[in-house]
Amino acid sequence: MKKINFSIRLLAFSLAIGAALFSCDKKDRPELGSFPKDNDPRFPLYPGGPLKFYAAFNGTTTNPLMNAVDSIRANFAADNPFTTVDGISGKGVKGVAAKDKAIKYPSANDFAKSTSVTVAYWVKNTPATDGEPEFHFSLPSTDFWHESAMFLLVEKGGPNPENSTPTQMACTFALQDHWVEFRGVNRLPNVLDGNWHHLAFVYDETTSKVTAYVDGVAIPYTGTGNNIGLGPLAFKNVSNFVLGGWNRHVSGAGGAQDAWIHSYSGSMDQFRLYGKALTASEVLALYNSRL
Repeated sequence: MKKINFSIRLLAFSLAIGAALFSCDKKDRPELGSFPKDNDPRFPLYPGGPLKFYAAFNGTTTNPLMNAVDSIRANFAADNPFTTVDGISGKGVKGVAAKDKAIKYPSANDFAKSTSVTVAYWVKNTPATDGEPEFHFSLPSTDFWHESAMFLLVEKGGPNPENSTPTQMACTFALQDHWVEFRGVNRLPNVLDGNWHHLAFVYDETTSKVTAYVDGVAIPYTGTGNNIGLGPLAFKNVSNFVLGGWNRHVSGAGGAQDAWIHSYSGSMDQFRLYGKALTASEVLALYNSRL
């Protein structure tokens, strides 16, 4: 009889412990669905995932980290002076013809932890005619030149072979004070012809090379200037993220602007930052899916 009672008590105790553990797990388990979602099922946007930042430009959330330009305009008006236009997928944004305008985000989520990166987005523009370069994006950091750890600038239009034309975009992609210049024979084709084009810049830590893609096609690079020799990236002291300009476009993100820095004048859509080097097939899939 004692053995039976002991067995019953042991069983009850085990069930109680199991219930307590189940209750604790259920309580402590983070709820799914609370982090921004991308519409690309291959790379859902979640903490620690490969897609670090996604600006669709057509959401309705009040959370600035959800990256929706209309909600930022409604709730954080000073952070987005751009206008809404028809994009490649839904709505996009149109830059402002001014030297001190850009969209400022409070962060790029955990992108700064990336050791390889991909920047992918759609643009629609023509060569700048005001004589100065335009900036597409900037990742502010106090450790690098002009306090920017990553940026893309596009050179003005004009007869100089180093400048941009409707059929060839001259630009510089910079990572941690290492500049890859797509100029001269390395200019990017067709980007500034006034139509929508997909751009991607991929840095692979295993090769230390930067590869540029236009409309899903890798652009051959003449010379060795695209090998920046950094190996794994190490972003430090990063804050904010700027679209359509440089960090000095935005008050409090680098001080007063420099006179030669201009805002982006064209349209932009579907901006993505990945914490990995996308493959050629993955970049092509973004282009084909209009993502």
